[in-house]
Amino acid sequence: MYRYDEFDERFVRERVQQFRHQVERRLDGSLSDDEFKPLRLKNGLYLQLHAYMLRVAVPYGTLNSKQMRQLALIAEKYDKGYAHFTTRQNLQYNWPKLRDVPDIMDLLADVEMHCIQTSGNCIRNVTADQFAGVAADEVEDPRPTGELIRQWSSLHPEFSWLPRKFKIAVTGAEHDRAAIKVHDIGLRILRHSETNEIGYEVVVGGGLGRTPMVGKVIRDFLPKPELLAYLEAIMRVYNAEGRRDNKYKARVKILVHEIGTDEFKARVEHEYAQLNGPTINAPAGEVERIARYFAAPAYETLPETSSVLDAARAADPELDRFVEQNGFAHRQPGYVALTVSLKPIGGVPGDMSDKEMRAFADIAERYSFDEFRVTHVQNLVLPHVKKDDVPAVYAALKAAGLATANAGLVTDIIACPGLDYCALATARSIPIAQDISNLYADEAKQKDVGPLQIKISGCINACGHHHVGHIGILGLEKSGRENYQITVGGDASEHAALGERVGPGIDAEQVPGAIEALVGVYMSERQAGETFIDTVKRAGLEPFKQGFTAYVAGSNAANASVEGAHA
Repeated sequence: MYRYDEFDERFVRERVQQFRHQVERRLDGSLSDDEFKPLRLKNGLYLQLHAYMLRVAVPYGTLNSKQMRQLALIAEKYDKGYAHFTTRQNLQYNWPKLRDVPDIMDLLADVEMHCIQTSGNCIRNVTADQFAGVAADEVEDPRPTGELIRQWSSLHPEFSWLPRKFKIAVTGAEHDRAAIKVHDIGLRILRHSETNEIGYEVVVGGGLGRTPMVGKVIRDFLPKPELLAYLEAIMRVYNAEGRRDNKYKARVKILVHEIGTDEFKARVEHEYAQLNGPTINAPAGEVERIARYFAAPAYETLPETSSVLDAARAADPELDRFVEQNGFAHRQPGYVALTVSLKPIGGVPGDMSDKEMRAFADIAERYSFDEFRVTHVQNLVLPHVKKDDVPAVYAALKAAGLATANAGLVTDIIACPGLDYCALATARSIPIAQDISNLYADEAKQKDVGPLQIKISGCINACGHHHVGHIGILGLEKSGRENYQITVGGDASEHAALGERVGPGIDAEQVPGAIEALVGVYMSERQAGETFIDTVKRAGLEPFKQGFTAYVAGSNAANASVEGAHA
């Protein structure tokens, strides 16, 4: 993990002290709410539906046990005993009091954490593959790149007041687990086909929200040493030409769409040619310094298979299912990465209590080299577990209520906070996720359905990534009622695609049945070995539209019959 140097420490402490004075001025009335708003947003503080919400940055999703215990302390002392992990690999507190926020920030600074640029029209937290450094298909660990971008972008004097928020994601693997094609900039680390040199494929103009778009490749190969100067060129073009007259059309995806990919690329390349690259790009020594912090831990030399684990799996079907579903192959023999689901059946996706956080910190410290990851699907990962230790890890997770074996399945649902918390939301997300989760509570039923990503957003801003869900659910308000649009066929992987609506919006109580109907179509249409998304791509949307329409017609008829009987 990266460790703060003296500059990092001073930078964060000075920012906390600055914000403390700003909060004091807001509390004594020296600053109006309108004057305070841009200041608090720069420090990750939102005013939500019922209270303030504080968003904590987790750069490229990497944390240690000391940090987790501090997060638990803050949840216990300043919130309601829990925190929420987000689709940006961040953490949010939903109930802090304004007067306490500077003290919270001081506690975060004590463990090398902060809230800087987790909101506002700036470059936000850089996200990465949750299996960075351990995946077999990885060309290079993307986290050093993420850290380099963090240092370059923090309070960048030219890019602190962009037309709109800006999000960057990095992956170092062939299989995209960081959803880079639906970010403002997506970077994929790869090797040049001829020279074997490491560099980046650069994708620009992706994003979800009101106008969802899949990003476009503007550089097939960018040499690694040139990264920051090229990012600077992209940001300059966007900062100068992105729209500021309409916030709904201010994202870089709109600029790329309006002038065309080729023209945007030409403008970036022209800007890039004018820059003095050596004064912007990081010196090789600095890149190496950062990379050293992400060196592999001191693995033991172990055989690939573990007789201890094999025997335990044979004796315990629940452990066997957990390893099968939540295990991820590690590049180091004798080790495995384990996804820890924050989606218990009927639970709130992404939420974690202070007690669970402390128990998890103990597990990570003892069994995973004191390191864990936050995923963009609102789960956690123990990246370095000896296979011999898996039975003990599972027992500890089970005792803490964290051993749900559903990673990637129908109950592993992404959901934003929705109308239960968010001032922007137009419908609830959490109860919908809970209803679907309870519908598929049976483990055998989940396993039969197989890999299926359901993603729920409570408004058009798409914080739940519904556009790229295999099944997406968007909650809106219609005639004073919550109304939900269902999409099918979204994909956040390297084959990124946006889902398409399968019919008109439906009421909240109809959503679980609609999901069941769509899953039923898949079960009847699938061929041997096909996942849900495989079947959608082969069979097309028509069977799913028909199944959805039939369900809605039947549901409406049943409701009309009940209303008639009560008339």
